[in-house]
Amino acid sequence: MMKTHKQNLQEHFTKSEKLGSWITDHVGTMYFFYLIFGWTATWLLWNSLAPHLLRFDPAPDFLMWLFISNLIQILLMPLIMIGQNIQNRRAELLAENDFKTDKEAALEIQRLHQKIDLLMEKLEKKDQ
Repeated sequence: MMKTHKQNLQEHFTKSEKLGSWITDHVGTMYFFYLIFGWTATWLLWNSLAPHLLRFDPAPDFLMWLFISNLIQILLMPLIMIGQNIQNRRAELLAENDFKTDKEAALEIQRLHQKIDLLMEKLEKKDQ
């Protein structure tokens, strides 16, 4: 089985680069976005509606301040990474298509060279 370009690149990565790549691939998904959104909603609802003795971060102490200050980064970070992953996938597909096209063009050029060589041989024999 032929290795993908990404697999070939990953062979040259350090362990920390491989870990970073794995994290980016998994954090940059809609599933991770749903997980973060669900956790944030659960945290907010629990600390707002649960019995007072069971709340671990009761309002208005830090709950609203933390929620509001982190809302943008919590929700936008996965969306930004999703966009980057989508662009990366698109770029990889374009590169693969370009490679296939280049490979086909090279084969066609090789066939044309062979045909020209045959024609040249026939012309040389005819001239003799």
